[in-house]
Parts: sequence; structure tokens; C-alpha cells
Amino acid sequence: MMNYTAPIKDMVFVLDKLASIDATARLSGFEEATLDTAHAVLEEAAKFASGVIAPLNVEGDRHPSEWRDGDVTTTPGFKDAFRQFAEGGWQGVMHPADFGGHGLSKLIATPCIEMLHSANLSFALCPMLTDGAIEALLTAGSDDLKARYLPKLIAAEWTGTMNLTEPQAGSDLSMVRSRAVPDGEGRYRVSGTKIFITYGEHDMAENIVHLVLARTPDAPDGVKGISLFLVPKFLVNEDGSLGERNDVHCVSIEHKLGIKASPTAVLQFGDHGGAIGYLVGEENRGLEYMFIMMNSARFAVGMQGIAVSEAAYQMAVAYAKERVQSRPVDGSSAGPVAIIQHPDVRRMLMTMRALTEGARALAYVAAMHADLAHHSPDDAARRTSAAIYEYLVPIVKGWSTEMSIEVASLGVQVHGGMGFIEETGAAQFYRDARILTIYEGTTAIQANDLVGRKTLRDGGAVAMQLAEALKRTLAALESVTLDAPQSARRAIEAMRHSLKDARDAFVRVVDFVVATGRTDPSAVFAGSVPYLKLAGIVLCGWQMARALIEAVTHHEDDLSFYDAKIATAHFYADFILPQVFALEVSIVSGRSGEGLFALSPDQF
Repeated sequence: MMNYTAPIKDMVFVLDKLASIDATARLSGFEEATLDTAHAVLEEAAKFASGVIAPLNVEGDRHPSEWRDGDVTTTPGFKDAFRQFAEGGWQGVMHPADFGGHGLSKLIATPCIEMLHSANLSFALCPMLTDGAIEALLTAGSDDLKARYLPKLIAAEWTGTMNLTEPQAGSDLSMVRSRAVPDGEGRYRVSGTKIFITYGEHDMAENIVHLVLARTPDAPDGVKGISLFLVPKFLVNEDGSLGERNDVHCVSIEHKLGIKASPTAVLQFGDHGGAIGYLVGEENRGLEYMFIMMNSARFAVGMQGIAVSEAAYQMAVAYAKERVQSRPVDGSSAGPVAIIQHPDVRRMLMTMRALTEGARALAYVAAMHADLAHHSPDDAARRTSAAIYEYLVPIVKGWSTEMSIEVASLGVQVHGGMGFIEETGAAQFYRDARILTIYEGTTAIQANDLVGRKTLRDGGAVAMQLAEALKRTLAALESVTLDAPQSARRAIEAMRHSLKDARDAFVRVVDFVVATGRTDPSAVFAGSVPYLKLAGIVLCGWQMARALIEAVTHHEDDLSFYDAKIATAHFYADFILPQVFALEVSIVSGRSGEGLFALSPDQF
């Protein structure tokens, strides 16, 4: 059984001190989404995650979902847990009250999402995809589709999927071949094969709502000819009851490295005359609508990275405190001690902690900007927050998932040989984390987005806006030094020095990308993933610096908690931020492209 304890204290700290929950609570419609509300919701979410979902995590790894004759049976316990999830109203936390949701902010929903994924990544994937389907329908669905499907999805009576990938069309959606032919009754007949469909078939809900990319007969070639269709597993009658089975069937599920309990389906549409589908929005705008789901999913996958990191860290700390081995190198004990007292184990644990806390803070700040982008009464403020959120999404997704692999790997390393043995559970986090940099757009796809749409398109304007915010934080660090306790001054000085240098490196890299992107795109895109990682480290470092300021300012309120914040920020400044300089060199050294393209394809 996995023992997971939600880090509520840190979550509330970030919501309050870094993600400005008071600001989102002043937005129209979010008046009840206060810090007190957040605390109450998080307490209940933590009970559900640790008490109901976490105990099923190992069970799901050992007894994955099973396919037989087109039907999928999920891991024992999942169906009942999902029933409790639905009864608790957890699917509707951030969705509109008009359709049965709670109407809370994305900022409050985000730590709930983190807890669910920390407790059981495989289980949490089902509501994650449903969230995306809900957002797509809210944005582009007709009034009839909204009325018919949203209340059931938000109540978690039905679940949603995202159907993009086909055998010949992975990330290149211009190659989608699935067809949708009008049937003369305002509906379409959908046919084709979709692969890698998470929870494309399961037994936890009475209906599954597939959102499917397909082409109409007269559609133009490429991505401009893709439309989005809603294709339910069971047709829905006029009175809302379920009708006959639609012409969509699961022909197999995948056998995977990790997230084994989550059924990844191959779906066949239209083998018996065509699956009945309903157009979402307008024809040939499907990719635009699907990106609403994808952006939602990408942010949520970033939260998965943070969630797995937190769970791996907790397990590693527990083991390091109880595992006794070897005398300390400083001679402070004549006999063996718990390995948490050894320097390199401390380095690994502090790396896990610092990376996780930094990524959590950045993601919650991004969620705050999403709320402002949708609900601020000021047009300029909405545009500014929307641009910041859009810039941060590929970083939250790409960086948080890349670092989760490192954190999960360190978790195995802390356990030593026991980490390589499945019974301890450390290996499952490592295996589960490995998918996170791949699905919903690989790290390279996130990095290309960061370079192309998020940096080159606006000439680096949003990046420079964030750099200016970093400069203000550096000034605040300087001003807080005078009143800081002596023990904290060394942490402040280390952060000031490291963050200033890291910020300067970030600015130089953005300048390089903007100056070179048009003239030598191969050189810039060769460094796109290092750019994403550098941005992740620097912007998470910015949040750690802000946390340090708050910890120093409020130090006397909670000595133990704030001392830990100060120490973690100090470690981040000394051990994590210096990594940006190697990344900077690798980015700008691609200017010539000689090292990258020196070999011909035949020489590999």
C-alpha cells in the first residue's frame, strides 16, 4: 500500500503567498473561492486521495485493466473508487454551476488535481481527459450538445476522451484520415481508427463521450480540413436516457511500461455503417477546438509530473529515515546511521524537494493567470494574463515532466538496490513518470511551441515581461535582507547572486532566439529543449526566491515551516540555478549547426 500525505501546508502557502488567491477571489463568480474555501476543499481532497485512491496505486500496477471481446475491465477497486469520486463532486470543482459544477477557480482545482495524480496516476487520467472534453464543449459546443452532455460529464456519470492519433498520424495531425460523412439528418457518420486513446473503453461509467478529429468529404487537405465530432459510446435519447450502442468499438488495449491500470485503447469507428457523430462548432475548425482540450491536458500533465515527484520524494524520505547503513563521513557517530545523514543522500533528497516545490509554485501561478485571463473585468489585464499563461503552459508541461523523471530516478537511487526491486514501489514512480514527457505533445513539441508561438511570434515580449518581474523580485530580495535573521542572510545572498546571473542568461537566450530564429531556424530549434529547460529552472527559481522573501518576512509565525522554506531556496540557489549556464552554452553554440548536422543520415 502506498502511503501518500498531501502537502497541504505547502499548497496553501503557494496559493496564498505566491499565486495571489485573494486576487482571484475578487473576480466575478469566484467570490466564494477564497483561501478559507481552498483550505476546506484541500482537506477533503486529501482525505479522498490518501484514503481511497492511493491504496489502489500498487494494485493497478500489479493487476492492470484487461480487454476481452471489446470490453475493458479496470483494476479491482477502480470502479467503486470512481463512484465515490463522482458522488463527492470532484469532477465539477472548476466547472460552471450552470451545468452542475461547483464553479470554483482553476487555482483551487489545481492542488486537487495534483493530489489525485500523486495518489494514483492511472486512476486520475480518466477525470483529467474528461476535464478537457468539458472545456472543449463549453467553448465550442452548441447549446443542445452542452445541455445534453455537460451535466453528465461534470457529474462524472459519463467520461470523456480525446481522439487525435491514428496509426499513420502521430503528432502530425495533417495526416488524419478518419472520415465524417453527413447523413442528411444533421448528423455525421464517422469512420476510422484511433490509437493511444486513454480510457477509450472502461467499466467505470455508463457512457463514454469521444471527441474525434475527422475530415468531411469536401474538406481541404492538411490541418485546415479537420473537424471535431462528438461520438458517444451509447447514443442519447431526447429524454437524456441512453439508447443503442454506437458503431465504435475497442479492438485492443496497449501493454505499457507504466500507468498500467489506465486502459490505452485502439478504437475502431464505423465498421458497421458509420458511428453517429455530432459536429462540434464549425467544420474545418476542429484542430482549433481540440487545442482547447490539448492545452487543458498539457497543463494537467505538467501537474502529473509535479504529483509523481511529490510521491516519489515522500517515499524516498521515509526510506532514508529508516534505512541504517555506514558511519557518517564526519565521524559524528561511531556506528552506522540512517542514510539521511549522509551528504549525497541529502543532496538527492534536497534536489527532489527543491525541484518539486519550484515546479508546484510555477504551475499554481500559471493557474492564477488562467483565472485572470478568463474572468478579469479589465481587457488589458485579461490579455496580459492570457499571454503569460500561454507562455507558461509548455514550460509547466515540458519542464515539470522532464524533472519528474529525474526526481523519480533519484527516488530509486536513494533506495539503492531496494529501489530496483518492484516491491518497494519506487520503481513504479519511475516507470509511470516516463510517459509524461511523451503524451499530449513530447518535450520537443512543447519546446518548439515555446520557441515559435510563444517567443518568436511576439519578439520575446512576454519573456521579457517575466524577466522584468524577476528583476523586481531581485530588488525585493535586497530590501528584505536588513530585517532577515542571520541564518537567512546567507540564503538571500546566494539567491540574489544565482538568480541575477540566471536571469541574465535567460535574457541572453531569449535575445538569441529572437535574433536568430528567422535567419537560422535549425540552429534555434536545435536548442529548443535546452531553452525550455533553462526557462523552467529560471522561472521556478523566481518562485523559490519569492517563497524565500515570504519565509523571511513571516519567519516568526512558523519557525519550522519557514526555516525549511529558507533552506530549500538556499539549496535551489546553490545547486539548481547554476545549471542554466551549461544550458545557455548549448543553446547559443548551435549557431553554426556544425556539430548538429555534421553526420549524414547514413553515418548514424
